[in-house]
Amino acid sequence: MSAKQTIFISSVQKELAQERRALKEFVHADPLLSRFFEIFLFEDLPAADRRADAVYLSEVDHCTLYLDLFGNDYGFEDAQGRSPTEHEFDHASALGKPRLIYVRGSDDSARHPKMRALVRKAGEQLIRRRFGDTSELIAAVNASLVEHLARTGALRTTPFDATACDGATLADLSPDKLALFLAHAQSQRGFALDPATPMHSALTHLNLLDAGKPSHAAILLFGQAPQRFLPSSELKCMHFHGTQVSKPIPSYHIYKGTVFELVDQALDFVLSKIARTVGTRAAGAQAPVDYELPREAVAEAIVNAVAHRDYTSNASVQVMLFADRLEIWNPGELPPQLTVDNLRRPHASIPRSPRIAEPLFLARYIEKAGTGTLDMISQCAQAGLPAPEFRQDGGQFIQTVWRPKGADLVPGTESHGTKSGTKSAPSRHQVEILTKASTGAALTELMAIDGRTDRTKFRHQVIKPLIDQGWLEMTLPDKPTSSQQKYRLTEQGAAWLAAQNGDRK
Repeated sequence: MSAKQTIFISSVQKELAQERRALKEFVHADPLLSRFFEIFLFEDLPAADRRADAVYLSEVDHCTLYLDLFGNDYGFEDAQGRSPTEHEFDHASALGKPRLIYVRGSDDSARHPKMRALVRKAGEQLIRRRFGDTSELIAAVNASLVEHLARTGALRTTPFDATACDGATLADLSPDKLALFLAHAQSQRGFALDPATPMHSALTHLNLLDAGKPSHAAILLFGQAPQRFLPSSELKCMHFHGTQVSKPIPSYHIYKGTVFELVDQALDFVLSKIARTVGTRAAGAQAPVDYELPREAVAEAIVNAVAHRDYTSNASVQVMLFADRLEIWNPGELPPQLTVDNLRRPHASIPRSPRIAEPLFLARYIEKAGTGTLDMISQCAQAGLPAPEFRQDGGQFIQTVWRPKGADLVPGTESHGTKSGTKSAPSRHQVEILTKASTGAALTELMAIDGRTDRTKFRHQVIKPLIDQGWLEMTLPDKPTSSQQKYRLTEQGAAWLAAQNGDRK
């Protein structure tokens, strides 16, 4: 076994002496951590003829991990007015050392002004974790050290998304969902695999098998019923007319399905609850549909939550629409290389679950370029809305998209050129579907327009309303689920499209 990694613990020694000693004793006694780590405490060193600050900085030079405990006291100040703790933090930062920051208590007003400034400075660079007592600190440090070992490969563990889903077989995957994905990936990204590719070959190519068994990622992407194996992968959508969570909840839905289906359903939920404006023919060949929130920004936020959540958590993704904002919560923390501040400027793409992210990229749900949050900011700015907010709250990552003032006064309405009226015109995607059906089109062709993967839900949510409206009809009405079924425009639907192009009859 290679040499142990050294953890340098920095803090005001007198104030946090108990916590420092408790951490060393815990790591020394833990069967796993003691194999990999040793703790450096300055108080354990014998007296020497070197200055204390020189010893501190030298040990920071040689440590593997830098761990800082922030309390209320700032500590001794040198001629420059800076404490050893701040010198050590800055030195570790300059060296690019992995840093773990733990802040005692939540009352920042009780801290020395310079300690408050140091806490803020650390928070601008990386995630700070707060603790109340020693047991909470030990639990947080234990989790961080185990994560560090796993991330660096020391434990040689297989990521959750790559491991076999316990009890699942290939029969638990949907050939139709996989074939539809392959068709969509081929059209969107030029993916090499044909929709007719055998399941085992396709899954092998996508790296979704573990010793011949479907991985967790395979079940989440193409499972017949993913929540049978991963119950917490469901997605909860709530609509509140006020600005706070309160009962009774006006609209509450729990969605199940693959990651693609969850994104589609959550997006439909939000868009159905916000105001829409349908433009006129004068605006273009097709009447444009504008939502009060940019559709692309809403979709990006939902995809972020589903793609980057921690699937080992028992918590679910929550989409909550309030009168003044849209909030999306997902379990999991940002990777150590990213901070909330990083999300507001160009940054690397670091997916939590690469085997889920890759198919989402191929289906054009994500771009894998680290531009998602920047696109959200730009889209909201173009719509005249405040910049979206991102924050980490314990084990939850939260995205907030702000609605226009007074937006929920008329929820879910659609108009022609105004902000009032009824839902009498198709959405942009429905217009595209009607156009495609001008000469007749198969269900899969129409689904590709909207990036859908679930045939049943697509028929119910998209096709059926168009048929009920009298714009679309089946070529085989007596066999609605036939493989030979196609959909075509009715005379009414054709007249509506012609009117949009200036050929009113």
